[in-house]
Amino acid sequence: MTDLLITGGTLVDGTGADPVPNVGLLVSGERIAATGQAAVDACRERSDVERIDASGKTVMPGLIDAHTHLTFGEPTGNDELFYHRTEAYSSMLTAYNARKVLRAGVTGVLDADCLWNIGVELRDAIEAGIVEGPRVSSGGNALMTSVGGTAGRLIKDEGRTGYATVVQDRSVMVSEIRRQIKHGVDWIKVHVTGVIPSHKGPEMKVWTFDELKTVCDTAHDLETQVVGHARNSLSTKESAEAGMDLIYHCSYMDDDALQAVIDHGAALCPTFTLLGNLADYGAKVGTAPELLDLFRAEIDATGEMVHKAQQAGVKILAGSETGFAVTPVGEWHARELEMLVEYAGLTPMEAIVAATGNGALAMRLEGQVGTLQDGWLADILVFDGDPLKDVRVLGDKSRFDEVISRGRRIDLAAPIPERKVRASEQVRFLAACPLTQALALSEDDLVALSLA
Repeated sequence: MTDLLITGGTLVDGTGADPVPNVGLLVSGERIAATGQAAVDACRERSDVERIDASGKTVMPGLIDAHTHLTFGEPTGNDELFYHRTEAYSSMLTAYNARKVLRAGVTGVLDADCLWNIGVELRDAIEAGIVEGPRVSSGGNALMTSVGGTAGRLIKDEGRTGYATVVQDRSVMVSEIRRQIKHGVDWIKVHVTGVIPSHKGPEMKVWTFDELKTVCDTAHDLETQVVGHARNSLSTKESAEAGMDLIYHCSYMDDDALQAVIDHGAALCPTFTLLGNLADYGAKVGTAPELLDLFRAEIDATGEMVHKAQQAGVKILAGSETGFAVTPVGEWHARELEMLVEYAGLTPMEAIVAATGNGALAMRLEGQVGTLQDGWLADILVFDGDPLKDVRVLGDKSRFDEVISRGRRIDLAAPIPERKVRASEQVRFLAACPLTQALALSEDDLVALSLA
């Protein structure tokens, strides 16, 4: 692989340090061999170096999206996801989608729960050079109780449904965790809260503290980290106290929950993008109108506490929940930075660190990725614009001059074939609501019908 020398750009290195103008970066193999003037001096007499002139551009680490679902195939709902997928087709679709991630400037993802064991296989296929895609840190099936998750009664009372495995008691929890680790997962994911159809209101905590502690202790004993889906304050508090390394959503967190996060050293990944897309654009894709205000309220309430967490030194990560119909792959990864600024009060630099340096935790590559330093892995963006003035520039793929992954320049020009949806993978609904006479007929028609 030819060495690369990048010169002339402004370096935003992912550590939170001030930008450095007229940067020099020498990439050799998969790593950064030198920075600054040392990089330029090392290549002064060399003719075998590929040179990239980044004058007037920004140079920064590739983005790390700490909450994705690349194996899901962008479903419109849980029924489609659970019952209209095959393992082989889902694997091929996941490989197809992985290319889109790099085109969006994302060089690392945490895919914490997946259909079948596709996440681990995708990771290994990318590392083997079979599939083009970002670095992948993968979980297996999410652990649930029979009242876990967001799919209500679609989840089986035991065994696997889609991306989830229901664990009924501690022995099953321990066995399933050991099985997943045996098959290569980097993370164990737990759906700490769930939607119970017979209960009105938001998601409830559906694990006991002792059960959560069992999961964390079992995984940690085997040197594997744990991430939890927690959509209320108590679930965030008990997840932190049980020893979870990373907590998704942390919705409606209160001061007690925040203190537990601080005391136990958990990191947070609030994942605003999916909610933001639903709140802002849900009406365009048929989201139930009564849900729009609920999504907005969750963003506002959670954002205020994430700001307090950031001020208290809690590590914040950026995750978009890419992989659903409302967050299609390659489209919205960078929006999380914008929302961290707008709703959680982070500065653009703090949001960039959340999506770069802090993301190394999600990749389980701390000290190796997320910042541009001597000896670190070479995942690099070169693009037009200043993200410290407007972080939204990172969501404009047309601005990217270079995406460098593992020290190799990605071809951004070659088109990716347009995907056509396979007929059997989507649920075709007859109607979005009941076709009552009041909806279908005019007032004159209804009067005539009543007089007939």
